[in-house]
Amino acid sequence: MPLVSVVMPVYNSATTLGPAVRSVLTQTHADLELLVTDDQSSDGSMDLLREFAEQDERVLPQSAPERGGAGRARNLAIERARGDYIAFLDSDDMWLPEKTEKQLAFAAEGTAPLTFTSYFKMDADHTGESTDWVPNGRVIRARDHVDYRAMLVRDYIGALTAMYDRRILGTRLMPEMHKRQDYALWLSIMRDGADARGLAEPLAVYRAHQANSLSSNKASLIKYNWELYREHEHLSVPRSARALAGAAWQSLRNSRI
Repeated sequence: MPLVSVVMPVYNSATTLGPAVRSVLTQTHADLELLVTDDQSSDGSMDLLREFAEQDERVLPQSAPERGGAGRARNLAIERARGDYIAFLDSDDMWLPEKTEKQLAFAAEGTAPLTFTSYFKMDADHTGESTDWVPNGRVIRARDHVDYRAMLVRDYIGALTAMYDRRILGTRLMPEMHKRQDYALWLSIMRDGADARGLAEPLAVYRAHQANSLSSNKASLIKYNWELYREHEHLSVPRSARALAGAAWQSLRNSRI
């Protein structure tokens, strides 16, 4: 059975960390390691992680030497990974129990080294384990297939569902940008010739935070998308503008659904 390395960045996540960690440790595919990087939390997150590590040797926490943001925290975890597959989960999200098992089987059926799944979108105020929330909540459906051209217009991959085959792609790190690091990683993988396949079944739970958060601030996303197109993907100004216009249109459509 392939070893799966689960990458989790943590920063002041004591209130949500427990359900997130337990959702990994209770996977039906048990051959995994949970690589957690605590980004200099001040709320006891690291103490909680140490407790988990004492109870389960698959939990491997590490403190970042200095505050570096989510991208750097993820990269510190990826650099320690021993698994055949790299999967991602944030400390306020959760997996359903069969997520890893079903996604590994799905990956084995095809040739795409990057896979992702549908997921439930829940209000951040909900508490409890992932199984307590299902099937309540909106489902964000995964596309069957995504290539580089489609991804330039919209990030179709929920980071909490993404998994890449390290045996094919090697160790791929996230660009250490302030925002959109995961999007930049998917684009870099696809730019190098790989596509991504989506599994229709929702297998994870995403906590949607308040409307004024950075991830939902449309003006901020325009800025970060432009930076991504120009500085990371090295697109020309006209092509960046076309991609940004397409992204804006997709965002407008989604807000009306």
